Amino acid sequence: MMAKEWIDQAICFVKERFAKDASGHDAEHTFRVYRLAMKLNEKENGDPEIVALSSLLHDVDDRKLFDPSEEAAKRFLESLGVPEGKKQAILKNIEEVSFKGSDSKTPDTIEGKIVQDADRLDALGAIGVARSFAYGGAHHRKLYDPKEPPTLHMDDETYKKHESTTINHFYEKLLLLEGMMNTEEGKRLAKKRSEYLKSFLEEFLEEWEGKR
Repeated sequence: MMAKEWIDQAICFVKERFAKDASGHDAEHTFRVYRLAMKLNEKENGDPEIVALSSLLHDVDDRKLFDPSEEAAKRFLESLGVPEGKKQAILKNIEEVSFKGSDSKTPDTIEGKIVQDADRLDALGAIGVARSFAYGGAHHRKLYDPKEPPTLHMDDETYKKHESTTINHFYEKLLLLEGMMNTEEGKRLAKKRSEYLKSFLEEFLEEWEGKR
């Protein structure tokens, strides 16, 4: 099976798997990450098949959304007949992509670095703001509570169990991402998107206090 067929089937798989998502992790999130990853790869020259399939499948076993023991990515890649070496590279990228607080991993390969950057970029900027409130609403989180300060420097286990407000999420994760980018183009795009997050927070807090 040729790479285009793999990608076409992965797109169909993602549409089906995320058809009912309203948490900001819908299929359109995946497709934005895919487009960003392919854009970054134009400068980084990674293996385009690995970048494409890693980005398209990066959330299909996300512990926030699914039972990882399903091994949906592995089973899907095996159904495509992806060669073992390439399959293992893709699965490793998927395993390493997620933010895990102070236990976050930097991927070893350029393909992994590209996909991680692309996923993090979609958590920044205007899209990042929208996704944060979509996720918060889906999980019944408060917008903000000035009596509840953000918890910083969490390890993976603490971060996984942590319940917080949506505004705290900006401090606990989103504003940290710019300093965790891997590629030069990813850093450039993250800087611009992070500036938007900071301006949004400033406006939000001013309005919350009735100063504007």
